[in-house]
Amino acid sequence: MPPTVRALVALLYATAAATVAVELVNWAYAPEQGFGLAVRTGWALIRSFGFLILVWHVRRGRAGAKPLGLILAVTTVFAVGRLVVPRSGVPPLPGAIGFVLLTGLCLAVVVLLYRVPTVGAHLVRHPNRLVLDRRGIGWQEGVPRRPPVAGWTLTARVAAFTYPALMVVPALVALGEAGLRRLPLVLGWLLFAIVVGNALLPIAIFLLRDRAWARVALVVVTAAVLLVDLPLCWLLLGVDGLVRDGVPLVVAAGLTLWGVARSRTTAAARVPAPRAEAPVPDTVS
Repeated sequence: MPPTVRALVALLYATAAATVAVELVNWAYAPEQGFGLAVRTGWALIRSFGFLILVWHVRRGRAGAKPLGLILAVTTVFAVGRLVVPRSGVPPLPGAIGFVLLTGLCLAVVVLLYRVPTVGAHLVRHPNRLVLDRRGIGWQEGVPRRPPVAGWTLTARVAAFTYPALMVVPALVALGEAGLRRLPLVLGWLLFAIVVGNALLPIAIFLLRDRAWARVALVVVTAAVLLVDLPLCWLLLGVDGLVRDGVPLVVAAGLTLWGVARSRTTAAARVPAPRAEAPVPDTVS
């Protein structure tokens, strides 16, 4: 691996460790260590494993490492930031310092992924697949026959796959705080998250094949998620829940819509212009 790629791997390990450390500091200094904080902290800790998965992709030079790193960096900043700020008062100094350091690490990850040419030249490989040839059965890189997928298409795909988790977390928080009267509403929230996750699977497959209807379907699903999740956050968790759990979803939705718009522009640019027919010379009688 080039030195810049090795530096990126070390940075990802440091970011994963910093995520765990900042969450533990926030938990120790939190004035209220209730069920909601436990769920949000647990989800933020799981994100540290996301950086380890990203290390696996970077070491193998996978092209999908760029959008995965972008989504992880952005959503980690919001996931940790919503826990640093308490319901009232100012954040504790250790938690604020840790959040600033973690934000700097996430920003450095995005810069290395998108602004360093040697890293971009390394992240070009495709996932392996099972093949059968004269030498027998084995795994080898599955280079697609279709044109390369635009980077913004991969970004939209990865960002959309965060929708179910970003809805399940506040739903679980509401499940612990809501009474029996609102239990059906919370269960419907969880069911909607499951339905969205299943609907995204076929859309993501055809999105990589550059189907126009898949882009339209992803925009419709994004709008439905925002129209359902944000009012439920406000109704069941109040303004605090709307800010803590709604803002990360809005950011993911914004990245998805921006990726869809950019991928549509890229797809239109790849369409060859119609060839002009040569003029027919006049005949002399």
